[in-house]
Amino acid sequence: MKTSQLFRHSRLRLAFWYALVMGVILSLSGFGMYRSLVQSNWKAMESEMESIAGTLHDSLEPMLPASEEPTNVLKRILPELCLVGQPCNLNPSLIERHTTGISDRNTYYIRLFNHQGQLLAFSPNQPTNLSQTLNSDPWQTFTSQRTRYHQFTIILHSADTDYLAHQQGLNPSWGYLQLGRTLKPFDAEVKRIQAILIIGFPLVLGFVVVSSWWLSRLAMQPIYQSYQQQQQFTANAAHELRSPLASLLATIEAILRRQPSQPQDLTKMLHTLERQGRRLSNLITDLLLLTSLEAQSYSKRFQSCCLNDLVSDLIEEFSELATIADIDLIEQIPDEPIYVLGDESQLYRLVSNLIANAVQYTSSGGQVVVSLTTKERTALIRIKDTGIGITTEEQSRIFERFYRVDSDRARKNGGTGLGLAIAQAIAYHHQGHLTVKSQLGTGSLFTIYLPCTVRTSEPS
Repeated sequence: MKTSQLFRHSRLRLAFWYALVMGVILSLSGFGMYRSLVQSNWKAMESEMESIAGTLHDSLEPMLPASEEPTNVLKRILPELCLVGQPCNLNPSLIERHTTGISDRNTYYIRLFNHQGQLLAFSPNQPTNLSQTLNSDPWQTFTSQRTRYHQFTIILHSADTDYLAHQQGLNPSWGYLQLGRTLKPFDAEVKRIQAILIIGFPLVLGFVVVSSWWLSRLAMQPIYQSYQQQQQFTANAAHELRSPLASLLATIEAILRRQPSQPQDLTKMLHTLERQGRRLSNLITDLLLLTSLEAQSYSKRFQSCCLNDLVSDLIEEFSELATIADIDLIEQIPDEPIYVLGDESQLYRLVSNLIANAVQYTSSGGQVVVSLTTKERTALIRIKDTGIGITTEEQSRIFERFYRVDSDRARKNGGTGLGLAIAQAIAYHHQGHLTVKSQLGTGSLFTIYLPCTVRTSEPS
């Protein structure tokens, strides 16, 4: 119960930190995108205003004589504009409407000042309550009747201004052109972006929270499985160690209770003590080896090993055991040597464990075939038997520590259930892997894949 609560709290904390970090990242990203979009729209709007003002400047400049009355000139050039002190035409004709080159009259307005800063002409749609005194700042933003406006001011020159100014010492500019526009479309776009962020951010954040909870489960699952495996391993190890220890203690108690006048069974009991002690020692040795292999802490350097000699030695070693069990042990080794880089003692243990299992689980009259081949720079050692076979369900568990397909038979032969786990760990330690194919009642095929150091051809 406490363990379940511990993992639940750990998952909750992990999900919280996932959501917090992602929320901060999304907030910063959203704010950055918002600022970028607003600034890009603002820059695009100012560029458009500068382009329109430049076009008007280039169109008006050649038609602005310095010596003529400005009011008359503007009335002739820009009939759409209203002149200060004169009646304003609020319904210009289509031709007059387009003389300024601005088609969107509801968005833009124009104001013209002389070089002294006095207002000469203006668009009928200009904001109300605007000052008639020139503000020469290039860019201005103001609010009129709860509507924001943006305004751009440039200097106008006539064709003769520079010449007359040089001759008479006059102001070199003819006057000023102000181009303004309402910011309603811009503000509406900004509000639309803000609405998207206000509505979208909580939805995305909610999705992040759900995803964080799901990701935390995925992240905690291997840890939880590892913890369960560790608990199972501890229980299995305790069980395996308890049996020989119990036998040792029972034998020692029996020896202590023996009368000094009855030494005839003492030798037998001492042999039992030695057998159980060796079993206990072998179990501890296997556990230490398996732990060092899985922790990648095995420090012995690899050397070139000839698999032909290794398999031949093992066939010779197990031949007597196979003969006693009435099992036909067959070797299929090519003439060309096959080399791998590794620890010869570990490789010896790897192959011997598989051959020992094949002989142990094969009935009398059966057959065990050990073959060595190569394929695409990979050495393949196959151990095929005609034994009892392994069910599909058990095939996924036979490489677990202390797992036995036939527990009674394995215990009778002194097995600890670590042989296949050690074999798989050794194969992984040599950048290889171990596979099994089996069918209940017909036998099993174990295949070891190891990378070759020398390319060899397939045996004929």
